[in-house]
Amino acid sequence: MMSTEIPTSSPVRATPARPTFGRTLKAYVALTKPRVMELLLVVTVPAMILAQQGLPNLWLVVATLIGGAMSAGSAGAFNCYLDRDMDRKMRRTKNRPLVTGEISDRSALVFAWVLGAASIVWLYATTNWVAAALSAAAIFFYVVVYTVLLKRHSEQNIIWGGIAGCFPVLIGWAAVTGDVGWPAWAFFLIIFLWTPAHYWPLSMRYREDYAAAGVPMLGVVRGRVTVGLQIILYAWATVASSLLLIPAAGIGWIYTIVAVLSGGYFILQAHRLYGSAIRGREGKPMQVFHGSISYLSILSIAIAVDPLLPF
Repeated sequence: MMSTEIPTSSPVRATPARPTFGRTLKAYVALTKPRVMELLLVVTVPAMILAQQGLPNLWLVVATLIGGAMSAGSAGAFNCYLDRDMDRKMRRTKNRPLVTGEISDRSALVFAWVLGAASIVWLYATTNWVAAALSAAAIFFYVVVYTVLLKRHSEQNIIWGGIAGCFPVLIGWAAVTGDVGWPAWAFFLIIFLWTPAHYWPLSMRYREDYAAAGVPMLGVVRGRVTVGLQIILYAWATVASSLLLIPAAGIGWIYTIVAVLSGGYFILQAHRLYGSAIRGREGKPMQVFHGSISYLSILSIAIAVDPLLPF
């Protein structure tokens, strides 16, 4: 009679499931940091409308957004590759594709190079050489100046490294005009001053994460009171710089009202966070973080709408 027992001497080993195309695609998209990319693209179209003083050619807008997305995605992928050791130590970044192993280090690096080169070629072919050169400069600044030189070595990292996030304004303007005018630099200044006030609340919230990874963010190396005060100063500077766009671009009263009201709310949130800090409380840094995103989005909409109004 044949035995029906299953032999136990040779245990069956489970074969790891192969990743599906959809899952792999999702991992590559995550590598580009789409939430950061989305914020960068929000300011591109208003810069183009401001440069045109009306609606630019639709194909030009689409082409610029595609090139800008590839440029930002390349910078994000390079950043994930270079920071993969730190990402493994932080709870906030534990699900990034290079940490989970969904994408190999080599594949990520190749992807970053290809996407960066494609963004430069695309913008050169569909817009002009100025926009293409600015795209290359943006990638270089974010990858080399911020990620390699500043992020691990200076508490001022986000101030100067944040310049990379200002380039979409210049790219959008250059795509329309072929140069970079004073209004574009005024818009650039707004984002430059906004970036620390936007990012430092995040460093307060994830202070332990950054400390574990050895990143000297201001929220790690300074106390809450000092960081809160710096956020206030940069919030005020951001709102003041937003008013410089009025004479620089000849922009109208709709933008002026929005800039004052939304800026006042941004400053109020910064003061509330500082008030909590001087009372020895953590406060709500993420409220300031998300509020800063809302502020820049509303301001960008106002910049886009104002030139389209007939009065």
